[in-house]
Amino acid sequence: MSESSHRRVLEPNATLFAILTTVGVSIGGLVEIVPLFSAGSGPEPMADVHPVTPLELAGRDIYIREGCYNCHSQMIRPMRAETMRYGAWTRAGEYQWDHPFQLGSRRIGPDLQREGGKRPNTWHYDHMKDPRSITAGSIMPTYGWLFEQKVANDDIIASINAMITLGVPYDADPASWVPANVEAQQKAIVADLATTKREAAPDDEIVAMIAYLQRLGKDGSAAIAAKSTP
Repeated sequence: MSESSHRRVLEPNATLFAILTTVGVSIGGLVEIVPLFSAGSGPEPMADVHPVTPLELAGRDIYIREGCYNCHSQMIRPMRAETMRYGAWTRAGEYQWDHPFQLGSRRIGPDLQREGGKRPNTWHYDHMKDPRSITAGSIMPTYGWLFEQKVANDDIIASINAMITLGVPYDADPASWVPANVEAQQKAIVADLATTKREAAPDDEIVAMIAYLQRLGKDGSAAIAAKSTP
């Protein structure tokens, strides 16, 4: 339709103009929406990515409470500069048991997607207590209260139940197995810290935080490596 015809036919006729506009917007909307119904239920899951342990989930709750996602992302983009610094780019399936996702919004500190196993427990212990003792000029605040505040099994069990409600495949009746699971992992971390003369009580929040940081990206990294191996 020419510009003059548009002015003569459409602009004076509000009803016709509204109908044609609705048709145009509807077609555009259908083009965007219909493919979603023909796709699967979401990104392809990664069979080797498993839910975090109860203690790691407690550490994740602390991570969220302290707003760590405000400065640290957990999403490595598929660009050379990103992968050379942080490791393999992030796959959607790595988040399949995360509620909510910890993608982050800014990267004031480094990305943590592949943090698990990169550094010893002692490093995280010292870093959380005094970041500048590890990295001169760091603007990260100290988290001294993590060495004083405690995690409680009742809170961890409540978090596990919440995750079960959201579809995370934890075993039923968490009250029957969570305490022993938590205790075993706490003791392992405390014993490892003791080898470098770092003291922590098993139920200190710093122990849960270390557990979570040491898990980040481990499953995904292993799954990606296995898939790329002939």
